[in-house]
Amino acid sequence: MQNVTPMLARKDERDQDEHSWSFPGGVIGFVSYWLALAIPFLLYGSNTLFFFLYTWPFFLALLPVSVLIGIAFSLLLRGRLVWTCIATVLAVICLFWLLFSFLTGW
Repeated sequence: MQNVTPMLARKDERDQDEHSWSFPGGVIGFVSYWLALAIPFLLYGSNTLFFFLYTWPFFLALLPVSVLIGIAFSLLLRGRLVWTCIATVLAVICLFWLLFSFLTGW
């Protein structure tokens, strides 16, 4: 009978577990969505609530997009959380502000 121990040892060296960076990216995307949602309230005050009363489906649609952006940046940057946070927050805020500006007619 052949000894298969050396084959198993070599297999373990080749198959290193890759870390999954999707969960931290999703959390960063979720947090950056709420941060982007708070910016119009800080700039325009409580009148923003009346604007969101009629346009909430558009902004709600940005939530899964924000999470996917966070996951994508996290995978592209290989889990570097600081750069993932910066890139995700900037991308989501720009996307949110683009939609806000488009809907207000500016």
